[in-house]
Amino acid sequence: MTTLIISSKGWIVIPAELRKKYGLHPGERVSLVDYGGVLAIVPCPAEPVRNARGRLKGDRSLVEALMRERAQERARES
Repeated sequence: MTTLIISSKGWIVIPAELRKKYGLHPGERVSLVDYGGVLAIVPCPAEPVRNARGRLKGDRSLVEALMRERAQERARES
């Protein structure tokens, strides 16, 4: 565990080994997240949309599943 000291201006210094480990460079953005009593410094991705592309991809198409479900509903109503 690393202990940091908050300056009078509210600044903290992230130690060099942690900046290297997590690839943090001067000028990059980070978020401070409150997890109910635990503060976490989370790096903000430079291109969040591009980084998220494909993460929700699955084996099945959700559109196809919805279309099948709707067809079944129409068949039951008939």
